[in-house]
Amino acid sequence: MMKSKKNILLVEDDRIDVMTVKRALKDINVTNKLDIVNNGEEAIEFLRDKNNDRPCIILLDLNMPRMNGIEFLKAAREEKLLDKIPVVILTTSQEEQDKVESFKLTVSGYMIKPVDYQQFVETIKTINLYWTLSELPE
Repeated sequence: MMKSKKNILLVEDDRIDVMTVKRALKDINVTNKLDIVNNGEEAIEFLRDKNNDRPCIILLDLNMPRMNGIEFLKAAREEKLLDKIPVVILTTSQEEQDKVESFKLTVSGYMIKPVDYQQFVETIKTINLYWTLSELPE
């Protein structure tokens, strides 16, 4: 994924969805390291830790325990933890309010997780293609 070999941060509490993302990335030959955290709180800790590489993209679920995706975005934006890191929401939520809130918090994209695996792969492929072509600031 991406021209860079920076890591991808997946913020996802569902083990099946984690496995599906891993499999889809492998199926489309994305070799970037995938860091996985289970909720927004863990994502904040991960991004604060200077020993962790800054990800080139964050794939963020919305519906998680402890700190959900919207709460994570608010907290991370306040601390400038997401400065220049694109965030793509990858969720089952089709709630208009979630979409509105996400874009208010400057997410780069909002994708609904397809139930069908092949469609899921296509979604990941689309995210990959966009970030391969997109020019990001250093």
